[in-house]
Amino acid sequence: MPRTVFQKAVFGLLMVVFMVLAMECYNQGMLSGGLTWQGVKKALDEMKIMVPVCFVMSFFIADPIASRITMRNAGSGCDSRLVMIAFRASVTVSMMCPIMSFWATLFFRKPGVSEFIPAWLSTVVMNYPMAFFWQLMFCGPLVRFLFRLLFRERT
Repeated sequence: MPRTVFQKAVFGLLMVVFMVLAMECYNQGMLSGGLTWQGVKKALDEMKIMVPVCFVMSFFIADPIASRITMRNAGSGCDSRLVMIAFRASVTVSMMCPIMSFWATLFFRKPGVSEFIPAWLSTVVMNYPMAFFWQLMFCGPLVRFLFRLLFRERT
């Protein structure tokens, strides 16, 4: 869908904002036994840190690698656009969840050096199912819809 670097940046920023918002609300709800307005406020505050970090990690690291992996494994011979989208989303989440769980553990959990790896791994395990299904079923379709509204192709 995105063709230019500007379009890729806009698409990436939309994806990051919706993914980070959902994941921050999810984590606040998990930490407090359910999401509250206080948790939403804290999630919005944490977005100030996580959105830029997520955009940089996604735009410069995960997206280029996910694109290559997708083209190498599902690109040739795949006639289904839906399969390509699902494969790309799965690869991206599989890369971004550990990356962003690392940063979230570092910034917010602060477990200390000796407990960092277990804290990070437990964060990945807790976040992966939500990130995967949120991306595949809601965030990805929403962002593609919004992107098509913003960048209508002229015929």
